Amino acid sequence: MKNDKGLTMLKPFILLASLIGCALAAQPVAAEETRPNILFIMFDDLSPNLGAYGHRDAQTPVLDQLANQSVVYENAFTTAGVCAPSRAALMMGMHQQSFGAQHMSTNGFRLPDGTAMPYMAMPPADAKAFPELLRAAGYYTSNNGKTDYQLGQNFLTGPFTIWDESNAEQPWRGRDEGQPFFAFVNIDTVHERYLFPLDLPEDAHPFAGRILQGLNQVVAGREPVHDPTTIAVPPFLPDTPTVRADIARLLDNLHYAERRVAELLAQLEADGLADSTIVIITSDHGDPLPRAKRSLYNSGLQVPLLIRWPDGEGAGTREGQLVSFVDFAPSILALAGIEQQPSMIGRDFLSGSSSPERGYFFAAMDRHDELPDYSRAVGDGRWKYIRNYRSSLPFFRRHSFRGMLSSMDELWRLHDSGDLPEHLEQYFAPDRPAEELYDTWRDPHELTNLANDARYTLPLRRMRAALDRFGASHQDWSRQSESAMIEALWNRSEQPVTAAPIGNWSGDTLELSSSTGGASIGYRINGGRWNLYSGPIETDLAASIEARAVRYGFLASEITEISR
Repeated sequence: MKNDKGLTMLKPFILLASLIGCALAAQPVAAEETRPNILFIMFDDLSPNLGAYGHRDAQTPVLDQLANQSVVYENAFTTAGVCAPSRAALMMGMHQQSFGAQHMSTNGFRLPDGTAMPYMAMPPADAKAFPELLRAAGYYTSNNGKTDYQLGQNFLTGPFTIWDESNAEQPWRGRDEGQPFFAFVNIDTVHERYLFPLDLPEDAHPFAGRILQGLNQVVAGREPVHDPTTIAVPPFLPDTPTVRADIARLLDNLHYAERRVAELLAQLEADGLADSTIVIITSDHGDPLPRAKRSLYNSGLQVPLLIRWPDGEGAGTREGQLVSFVDFAPSILALAGIEQQPSMIGRDFLSGSSSPERGYFFAAMDRHDELPDYSRAVGDGRWKYIRNYRSSLPFFRRHSFRGMLSSMDELWRLHDSGDLPEHLEQYFAPDRPAEELYDTWRDPHELTNLANDARYTLPLRRMRAALDRFGASHQDWSRQSESAMIEALWNRSEQPVTAAPIGNWSGDTLELSSSTGGASIGYRINGGRWNLYSGPIETDLAASIEARAVRYGFLASEITEISR
């Protein structure tokens, strides 16, 4: 079924509509015959906590049934343990530190004197997000509102040229008839903030009021599903009723959130698109629990990955190859018959490419809001090596957002009272080891650092060398201060502005350009929807044409009327 120039769609297969009662009514849409539709579903903050991955407590019937229809990837890893950097890497097919997106968040940077200096990341001029490349090739691209990949006007607004619809209520129903689609659907109700206490004080954080509103909408009054007294507690957390309650709610959040997956699959079937759509499900990083999210341990980096092919190929099988977030962009482009950009460093793992399997995955940890950091990691599926460049900083420090977690508060309470087990107290030590090495086969929770054990000199040297080679061949903007990086990327720390488009007419054919290198251009005719400019436009001489340009990281130009 899979080849290097797209897919030939085969037979339909059974969907999950029965899980939500009945399929949603809709008019059928003609399917594109040679290029696949792609539904990309991303959960926030989710490790492989599914029954399909052997989690003994998780009640996830929708995802478990989908796993029976999918290829289940057992070694998929993000490039960061927090959302915006990992999503930036996903979009660009490049590691986030190579284009200034490594910090969480670029919008929250402050100088030592407290002065705010928000900025955006700056990819190379010729680099584009893969959904924009799909759009340029004729795909309808949609996203349901989460665009925090740190490339646009501000933290919450991505470049307007990436999506046909950036806040789509219906993922694919805005497309033209027969047009292939790439629909990116975020499911955020498993995010960290949905673990915060329901009686969270409104002065706990500047966002506390908004968080409480969301908690009341999603969590309050909901019937519990998981019993805190019977669930397993991972050994990197203390086994207390408070921690158990957070884990139980995390699993409850997933149980209720996965219903959205069933709704989407039912919509595909109702619209006659099930036999032409590849379904991909993953998460932006690991669990929202302490020592998972924001970390370089597998608890923060490893994510579920389910891929369901329209003809059922590989249904129910397990795939052990390493997959990194930088691999999605070239892989999805290959499925659509689009060449990988030179800036993309990932490998195509989906379309039958004959390239060697990935030997290592790499990840980065940098500033998290008010807390500076700088660590790098490499893993090969068994061995994990972490290098802490700021080893004088403790692992756990007071963090304003994470501090609203009851389980994080519990860790601090036990630490302050001297009741925290020794293997957990290490995370509060005044400094960290410069190097960490873990055998994740024998120590899956990465609790025993082997870097100073002479018996493991050979894997230490091999993993150290792998990280050295990666660092020598890839840009890493954290080698200098964040303020120096901004100066270098933005030129005097001022966000550059994209030059407005200009038009060149030849009869009724219009060519658009911007003097800003690497700018993407959008245009609209007679006040209609915005289109992505990808070549000369033929239009009625009486038409009114407006255009706007943006280079990633720049401010977009003003909307310009293109006159003859």
